[in-house]
Amino acid sequence: MNSEYFLTQEIGSLSRHKMLKDELDEKEIEEIIAEGKELGLVDLDELKRILRNNKENKSKIEEYSSLFAIKLFEKVGLDIIFNGEQPRKEMYHYPLQFIEGFRFVGEARVFDNQYFPKAEVFEPPRLREPYHTREFIFVKSNTKKRIKVPITGAYTLADWSYNSYYQKKWIGKLNDYFKEKYEAKRELAIELAKHVIRPNLISLVENGADYIQIDEPAATTVPEEIPIFIESLIESTKGINCKFSVHICFSRDYRILFPHILEAKNISQLALEMANRDTLERGLDDESRKGYSFLKFFNEQTQELEIGLGVVDVHTDFIEPVDLVRDRILFASKILKDPSRIYVNPDCGLRTRTWKVAKAKLESMVRAAKEARKLV
Repeated sequence: MNSEYFLTQEIGSLSRHKMLKDELDEKEIEEIIAEGKELGLVDLDELKRILRNNKENKSKIEEYSSLFAIKLFEKVGLDIIFNGEQPRKEMYHYPLQFIEGFRFVGEARVFDNQYFPKAEVFEPPRLREPYHTREFIFVKSNTKKRIKVPITGAYTLADWSYNSYYQKKWIGKLNDYFKEKYEAKRELAIELAKHVIRPNLISLVENGADYIQIDEPAATTVPEEIPIFIESLIESTKGINCKFSVHICFSRDYRILFPHILEAKNISQLALEMANRDTLERGLDDESRKGYSFLKFFNEQTQELEIGLGVVDVHTDFIEPVDLVRDRILFASKILKDPSRIYVNPDCGLRTRTWKVAKAKLESMVRAAKEARKLV
């Protein structure tokens, strides 16, 4: 058994802990303290005091919720962790609070009836201050596990925003509305890559980060804009000495990423959702593992990129049995023929699930990876 095979990791988020609610009654506070003790935390008097006056120190409560997430990930046995993104209310809204040139103008639906405030770009975007460095330093000081920092990528920030400034800038320049719209999107994405994402990445690496996940759920939603996504990815990461993974969901067909993604030489892993496309049948045959059919194409295109293998569905409370998850891992290993290229993770962040469900899914995933290691 090789413990370096099938390393387990979270994609990023847990649901925001209930301690972050505006109002808590005494019963809820006692439940939170009991949960902390169950996670192995012993000195919780300060947390109890803060929760009883929870409007006075929100940042301290965010640190405690991060600590709870860290201890949860450690307890279930994940190899690579972060903090469940507890300080972040949402992957789009949160970073924009630290970027000049945006203003919030409405709401847009993400998934599962989840909504986020949507922003308009009214001038060139510029970073006020790196917005994940403090978070990373806190995690680093509270775990000995390997850390992977998730950060929303430039293309998704551009795609999910109203691009007023750059579209006005390009009107009439090419005498073709669609080309002008494309160039406006490209310019916004590259400006975000250069002046927002890149300085964030540099700050993280300077403070000790060696593994960063760039979240790009929008990457494949507009196939003709894949070149913009790739260019922004290259611009964000070039010359930075760090392991980079790219997490992509919302995709009907990952094949459209190729061969373009191979141009991003600093990217070593694609983390993709697959479990929510799969059957619940056991087995290592193609029919049972329909959700993982992309892997054959993936392996034909590259023998260098790793795969962050989505093995549990984050949009259902169904707890995947260990033997089902194990078979998904072993099927991937059979196709790729190199288990060291396979990292094991949920399809996406677990923010849509309760902590109880998230914990059970992760426990099943960790046990399955251990069983799979014995069989390769």
